[in-house]
Amino acid sequence: MDITLDKKSATEASIKIKLNEADYQPKVEEKIKDYRKKANIKGFRPGKVPEGMIRKMYGKAILVDEINNLLSSTVSNYIKENNIRILGDPLPNTEEADKVDWDTQKEFNFTYDIGTAGEFSFDLSDNVKVEAYDIEVDDKVMEETLDNLKKQFGEMTNPETTEAGDMIYAELKSEDGSFEHTGLIAIEEIKEEEQEKFIGLKKEDTVSFDIKATFKDETGISRATGKTAEEAKELEGTYTIKVQNINRREPAELNQELFDKIFGKDAVSSEEEFLQKVKETISENYNREAENYTNQKIQDTLLENTTIELPDEFLKRWLLIANQGKVTPADIEREYEMYTRDLRWNLIMTRITEENEVKVENEEVMTKVKEMISQQLAGSGMAGMDEHLDSFAQNYIQGENGQNYMKVYNQVHAEKVMDIVKEKISLEKKKVSADEFRKSLTEN
Repeated sequence: MDITLDKKSATEASIKIKLNEADYQPKVEEKIKDYRKKANIKGFRPGKVPEGMIRKMYGKAILVDEINNLLSSTVSNYIKENNIRILGDPLPNTEEADKVDWDTQKEFNFTYDIGTAGEFSFDLSDNVKVEAYDIEVDDKVMEETLDNLKKQFGEMTNPETTEAGDMIYAELKSEDGSFEHTGLIAIEEIKEEEQEKFIGLKKEDTVSFDIKATFKDETGISRATGKTAEEAKELEGTYTIKVQNINRREPAELNQELFDKIFGKDAVSSEEEFLQKVKETISENYNREAENYTNQKIQDTLLENTTIELPDEFLKRWLLIANQGKVTPADIEREYEMYTRDLRWNLIMTRITEENEVKVENEEVMTKVKEMISQQLAGSGMAGMDEHLDSFAQNYIQGENGQNYMKVYNQVHAEKVMDIVKEKISLEKKKVSADEFRKSLTEN
């Protein structure tokens, strides 16, 4: 066997393989003997089928199968032994393979195209400057949060007359009679200038309105009509509602019952402790968002200042083949920039991982899973279930055939890499209000 690497450019090459009969024939003969032992052909006892018949019936298929297996292992081993960092998978030269005469040839030549990233370097020093936000929780944010919590954990009532913030359970009909549905209309999902006509209503009252001009967006239309968001976009014209019932959530009081619902039984025992705990939770949530924002800015900065040459034509061809007809060349062209952006970031992460010997232990993955579950429970008003975290965590990581575990593993790995980056670059801390932070998110 002869195997050579033909470098076409800094990012593309071909692995050329020449097979002689001695490379594959012993395995072929072994397989033919094995077939002969197991073949069950009418007129012959097991193991007594003539070898010539086995060759005639299965010889070519065995030859093709063994050569394909040999090629697969040869290419894979060659890449590993020569430490070639390929992108995608090796692509066989199909035109060359189609010309093979499996009946007469004894020697075979095959070519596999491969793609690699060009050499690159990046700066991880205090010359790289990225802004990092430290968010202050002011009185306005506290007031908004407390109002939401009171509403979320409040008691549902059915008043006689509608007010702002109520939900109206009503029959909805189109003016032309083509549509009829009974659903919920949230007054807060109606444009402010249109809300007045929905306030002060009682059971059996009716209101007509232009559906597209009344709701803020398709979310409210979808809720009222039972249509999907996409279907809701298409609705227009005059509709009429007839009120069936009014739903209102009365705000909960700041008492021990509310404290226990939000943070778990006896986690806090006074209004002062409760307000402090709420403030801490808000701060944690906002600063988690701020950290994600900073991480994205760091990624953007490194990508903008790092040139990585990629085998573009090879990657486009590989993406088309790997997706097995699920995407078109036009799809690939449209998404290619986003794909290569992620690819370049993964190449940078891999380099940082190797240079800093980053490792992720199982205990770190499990700790992260428990943190995630604990946050979800708290957000759902189910705090105080720490004794069940181990069980919840085990169930989660075993889900999706191990994909959940790998998802968290990759998340922990990404966080450890980002921590290393933050230690090396210059983070310029800036205190901002929650409103200022939200504004910066919408502007970027």
